[in-house]
Amino acid sequence: METRNIIAAISLSAAVIILYSLFFAPPPVKKENIAEKNKTEQNSDAPSLDQKEKITEISRDEALSQSERIQFENQSIVGSISLKGATIDDLTFKDYNTSLESNEKVTLLTPRNSKDGYLIESGFITTDKNLEIPGSNSIWTVSGNNKLTDQSPVKLTWTNDQDITFEKEINLDDKFLFTIKQRVINSSNRKYDFYSYGQIIRNKIPEISGFYILHEGLVATLDDELIEEDYDDIQEKKFTRTAEKGWLGIGDKYWITSLIPPRGKEFKTTFDYKNKFRANFVATEPLELNANSSIEEKIQIIVAAKRVDVIDGYAESLKIDKFDLTIDWGIMYFITRPLFTALEYFFKIFGNYGLAIIAVTVCIRLAFFPLANFSFRSMAKMKALQPEQARLKELHKNDKMALQKATMALFKREKVNPMSGCLPILVQIPVFFALYKVLFVTIEMRHMPFYGWIHDLSAKDPTSIFNLFGLIPIDVPSFLVIGAWPVAMGFSMFIQQKLNPAPTDPMQAKIFMFFPLFLTVILAPFPSGLVIYWTVNNILTMAQQVVIMKRTTVKTTT
Repeated sequence: METRNIIAAISLSAAVIILYSLFFAPPPVKKENIAEKNKTEQNSDAPSLDQKEKITEISRDEALSQSERIQFENQSIVGSISLKGATIDDLTFKDYNTSLESNEKVTLLTPRNSKDGYLIESGFITTDKNLEIPGSNSIWTVSGNNKLTDQSPVKLTWTNDQDITFEKEINLDDKFLFTIKQRVINSSNRKYDFYSYGQIIRNKIPEISGFYILHEGLVATLDDELIEEDYDDIQEKKFTRTAEKGWLGIGDKYWITSLIPPRGKEFKTTFDYKNKFRANFVATEPLELNANSSIEEKIQIIVAAKRVDVIDGYAESLKIDKFDLTIDWGIMYFITRPLFTALEYFFKIFGNYGLAIIAVTVCIRLAFFPLANFSFRSMAKMKALQPEQARLKELHKNDKMALQKATMALFKREKVNPMSGCLPILVQIPVFFALYKVLFVTIEMRHMPFYGWIHDLSAKDPTSIFNLFGLIPIDVPSFLVIGAWPVAMGFSMFIQQKLNPAPTDPMQAKIFMFFPLFLTVILAPFPSGLVIYWTVNNILTMAQQVVIMKRTTVKTTT
């Protein structure tokens, strides 16, 4: 008969190595259903945004110098807007470094004519092919203030030879929000129809994590439905959907570039790839511009670090439908989000996310305390019954059926359930993965230190047992980086294993002797914050188990 240890070991190891993809893999997009919903693509009378542009691979600095620019800056970002095309194509985050070892700030947006081009365009288009409208090469003029801040907007204008003037009034808040009021002023005697649009262009696939548990690519929520398209998917097939509310964008692990179309109006969203990736919207209903009159439309652009308070703040204040899903909480949202909230709460108290993780671990142990007590009592009885089990095994060594029957009778008489020992581990597996998800996707954990050698809780322990944790001055290959915290976790698991009933089968006993070593190697590349959680959880579990085992007595019947 399989013991509690066998079931627990199989459950945990399978969960750690294999089943995480089942918990976190995004649901597959059914292409057939999308095709049915995309019938509006063929029926829409709106003009197309299709363009064929050649990418010129020049340096970012050279690309920036090729056009006049309006500088912008607030407390969170700094960059510039190109007057050529009136594009937002230069943006750097002031509070985030590219790595722990560097003071270089993270730059997200880059001009189109560099190999890493990543930019945002907006404006009006029309079906009237005789009307000249501003494009990516049009040179806009600054009217008034020549620097954009959270205190002062800027106005850009462009006029054609047909007495039509296009204006953009751009406002910037103190974080990551651009609000663009777009106007078309008609000084002629003709009538025109215009469609508002916005698009994000990215020249190539950036460096991505490539994990099942995180979506990086094109994303939107359209009429309450979350849409996630990988870069590879869009290279194979264009996505189009018409909706009445929502937002669209391109998301990285820690950054989001997004467009919020004009409210209360139907728009068509398209994700496609034609030498570059594009996420765009076009209004499906035109704005009528009569003679000697004007029209106006407002769109919002958010280019942000995915800080939870910022994303939630914009979702609430701007009433953006499901904008909180820019952070990939996964299908276990009901665990990952409360877990993050708990970590934030304790971080505000202790000022350190490592201590917050330990505090959350204590709270989880308290929540599972009654279940663990029940399990440990059963395990203590199982351990006390081992001599009797050994006697029965010797007595019925030639009759497996009789041995199984006698063993079951013993368990029933002593009111012991060998399966009960698995319950605490099985219940905690979702919490384990939820914490992994939180550490992996939230920018709040990025570059956050603990104490000693842990400078980033979202990264693996950088030390290695193979150079005595840095005492021997040699470089260790990455696959041999098994740090101090993973070793502590494995040792605590080894001690905990000694408190459990040992398998009666000698082969099983030998296998389980290596199980802590196996998990140490498996968990070494995981975020150090997760290993700290598992180590502290083991210590608290052992303390509880020792107390319960001392209090539990059992009478065995011979």
